[in-house]
Amino acid sequence: MKMFLKLVMSVTFATAMFVNASLVQAEVSADELVKRTAEDVLNTLKSDKDIQAGNQQKIYALAEEKILPNFDFERVCRMVLGKNWRTATPEQQAAFQKEFRTLLLRTYATALGKYKNQVIEYKPLRAEAGAKNVSVKTQILQPGGQPISVDYSLVKLDNGWKVYDIVIESVSLVTNYRSQFSSEIRDNGLDSLNKKLADKNKASGV
Repeated sequence: MKMFLKLVMSVTFATAMFVNASLVQAEVSADELVKRTAEDVLNTLKSDKDIQAGNQQKIYALAEEKILPNFDFERVCRMVLGKNWRTATPEQQAAFQKEFRTLLLRTYATALGKYKNQVIEYKPLRAEAGAKNVSVKTQILQPGGQPISVDYSLVKLDNGWKVYDIVIESVSLVTNYRSQFSSEIRDNGLDSLNKKLADKNKASGV
């Protein structure tokens, strides 16, 4: 799990490319949305001296504005919890969504703060006409390092494309968190998991 989180932190800045409310239109393809917003986000990372200096408030604000609005969080949470989502109460579901969202915010904010001139390479989108579920495949080209494959799974909703999974070097974010959380739920219950997530989020100052 630590290796997976390390990969996430090294490339998650790319996830920020899925935002810009004015661009989230139903007629815009998933890959076009990614490409169109990339320049704006990367320019922000390159030019904002406060972010480069490690200003946590601006880093969290950037992650909150540019990344999280583009996730289908209910879908992500349903997939992460699996059968435990179906047996959870509405209150437990809401608590998990809140704390898991904050967990991702912390992870992505850390990644944004570590941006070091990586370059994004896009693969041709392979999807049938009218497809409502696609995978946008990219590579992160790192100075002096091996390319890292990052694939984004998106679903088309009424308000545009939303991300529901990220696959880094063939490792799924959803699958990893499901594996990590399932043992805690099995041993101590969902309330225990929610409390542990809340404690960690609170300790981080988010």
